[in-house]
Amino acid sequence: MGSVCCCLSEPVDYNSEVTLYHFDLHRAVGKGAFGKVRVVEHKPTKKLYALKYIDKARCIRQKAVANVIQERRLLEEIDHPFIVNMRYAFQDDENCFFVLDLMLGGDLRFHLERKGSIPENVVCFWMAELSCALEYLHRQKIIHRDLKPDNILLDAMGHAHITDFNVAIHYSERRLHTSVAGSMAYMAPQVVGRKGYSWAIDWWSLGVTAYELLFHRRPFDGRTSERMTHAIMKDPLKFPEDCRSKVSDAGIKALKGLLDKDPATRLGCRPDGQGIEDIRTHPWFAAIDWENLQHKESQPPFVPDMKAANFDVSHELDEFLMVEKPLTHTKRKANADLDKLKPELRELEEKFTVYDFASSNRLSYYPHNQPIVTIGSESDTDRTLAPSQTATMAERSQAGSPSGSHHDYPMPEMPRRSHSPPS
Repeated sequence: MGSVCCCLSEPVDYNSEVTLYHFDLHRAVGKGAFGKVRVVEHKPTKKLYALKYIDKARCIRQKAVANVIQERRLLEEIDHPFIVNMRYAFQDDENCFFVLDLMLGGDLRFHLERKGSIPENVVCFWMAELSCALEYLHRQKIIHRDLKPDNILLDAMGHAHITDFNVAIHYSERRLHTSVAGSMAYMAPQVVGRKGYSWAIDWWSLGVTAYELLFHRRPFDGRTSERMTHAIMKDPLKFPEDCRSKVSDAGIKALKGLLDKDPATRLGCRPDGQGIEDIRTHPWFAAIDWENLQHKESQPPFVPDMKAANFDVSHELDEFLMVEKPLTHTKRKANADLDKLKPELRELEEKFTVYDFASSNRLSYYPHNQPIVTIGSESDTDRTLAPSQTATMAERSQAGSPSGSHHDYPMPEMPRRSHSPPS
């Protein structure tokens, strides 16, 4: 099957390695540090996806090459109903491209700012879906490290999905991590205090997110990083005076459980790895049919208005007003000599490899030779791969995601015993 592209004199071979020529470019729906996110249509299948593209030169200037490669590799390991999954990956001479599940329902920050607060039953439903995603990630030995309303996207039906794996990492069973990464207001005490942490920090971030959605304020805040650090580590958890009019006793109990400063007793973080059972049996989730929920058969209590744009429409104006160089289909230079490229460009060429979910198998980069067990639709058969080189960088910066920023300050990783991982 072939189609003539306006930018090429020869037909496009859709059976060849995937490139930007395999997609029609539509509207921009997000903007990040290195590029944009826009809707694209896969020409052979007519399916719509989100294209996240990263400007290589800008990425190199901001010392984020390792982040981009790490995100590319982690996304190859992931396939879950409540995660924004990668379907294709490729590059041209100027950009690296991620083709992801399309989420046109907007992020939770967008809806929070327009509603002021979110009804309890809606937040409870989203937290149930997100808890399924977190359990899956932790079983894959992945910590997201930047869970917040900005990084949770809704699909057209209203289901919640975790996105932006720019600072996500594999965790080790042999030692705790000490590098500070993510968005400070959502960091657990073990992160801001540099005390050492593992997968339990994601459950804290989920608690901060739930609190903010319910009350339109964060549980721990401060005008300076020093004040915020003190609040997160030392201040007791408090609730607005009118909290009982908005949230049930069970909801308050769930928030207290998730925002427990001790990861050993935090809700969802039972040391034996069965903390998800504490989530599922918690009174706050009594109305959740977990079997239906995990198959996306439960009706979300909030459905986005698909007649309106659920994103900042100003993203589209930049190219129209020529503020930025428009994205175009560009043929790659033939026979580039890798030895003559700058080290960072060569690293991207070698490690940001092509992925096509229709013809590739999902691979595990860590631990060694472990198959990937996929859940949900568009999953792939198992396969194994050699491990990756995981890196922690200074000046972690978001690689083209719609909103927010990240910082990761390198700290020595001390050999320490962490919690037992989910089994």
